[in-house]
Amino acid sequence: MIEPFEVRIPEDAIADLRARLRATRWPEPATVDDWAQGVPLEFARELCRYWAEDYDFGLAGRVNAFPGFKTTVDGLGIHFLHVRSPEPDATPLVLTHGWPGSVVEFLAVLGPLTDPAAHGGDPADAFHVVAPSLPGFGWSDKPSATGWNVERIARAWDELMGRLGYERYVAQGGDWGAGMTNMLAKVARERVAAVHVNMAGVPYDEAELGEPTAEEKAALGDLARFHAVGSAYSQQQATRPQTVGYGLTDSPAAQAAWIAEKFWEWTDNDGSPETALSWRQMLDAISVYWFTGTATSSARIYWENKVRDVSAIEVPSGISIFPREIVRPSRRWVELRYTDLRWYDVLAKGGHFAAFEQPEAFVDQLRGFFRSLR
Repeated sequence: MIEPFEVRIPEDAIADLRARLRATRWPEPATVDDWAQGVPLEFARELCRYWAEDYDFGLAGRVNAFPGFKTTVDGLGIHFLHVRSPEPDATPLVLTHGWPGSVVEFLAVLGPLTDPAAHGGDPADAFHVVAPSLPGFGWSDKPSATGWNVERIARAWDELMGRLGYERYVAQGGDWGAGMTNMLAKVARERVAAVHVNMAGVPYDEAELGEPTAEEKAALGDLARFHAVGSAYSQQQATRPQTVGYGLTDSPAAQAAWIAEKFWEWTDNDGSPETALSWRQMLDAISVYWFTGTATSSARIYWENKVRDVSAIEVPSGISIFPREIVRPSRRWVELRYTDLRWYDVLAKGGHFAAFEQPEAFVDQLRGFFRSLR
């Protein structure tokens, strides 16, 4: 059964959040004057002050502006937005977020994707969009047993799309959403017509590619720096998600800093994340985790997927490379994995949270790629 679902944030939950923020026990400042040791105290205090005093707590209304639903798939309640296009021949599209993301990332692109004519586009580029919340994220249920890895989630997405009447569809994702999208191309190959990702995970194979180009060396250098100084969150969530979850679930300041650090590190900003995402955007994203209490359950996706799949993707594929993405493989590098690559584009601006940071460019990329397949 598919039932309508509306997000609700009770007033007492907001009051509790404000009280916790105002009672935060702050650490001393870092011994450096930048982000090298993590989120600077001044930034963290201002973010939390804004959350308590100035933030627009209309998050529920912003999500509920689009049709929301919940259904049980493989024994777990899955929340999803389902926005049907007014164009009857629109292409069904399943859109998947990652961590520390949610369906909130897609709110600005749902209108242009589903109704391009109303946003200055071509009606032929329309999509029927299904945007699920990953298990343990947002308003989906929290798994109470192990086993919810990328393959299981992809199979759940395929079942969901079939349940909605979409026998043939396309898929898009970034971060963990890219993993789900790639896996859909394997477990539902007869039903997935094409995939597009904005984070292409492809190991560099020097035996196959030889000496990397200058561009590839720069990308490999940035990736090496990420593993050296930017991946501790991943190691923690992959090995001890329960332990880190106690602090994140109890302290909104901790939850805000844990996610805001990624907005600083992964967005195309001018030194501070609010130059890429507004305070409200950042706090909308953080508020999803706080009000649903999903810091721990969402972290377990790393525990469930310690070994990442990098096998070949054989369906028609599109790749968009944003300049502040964690990994930025070149075209020949991408082709090691995506054997039927139809679209490869390097953009001038944007980072890891493509739809959130650069909604117009994100929409243009999807329209361009899927249009090329018609």
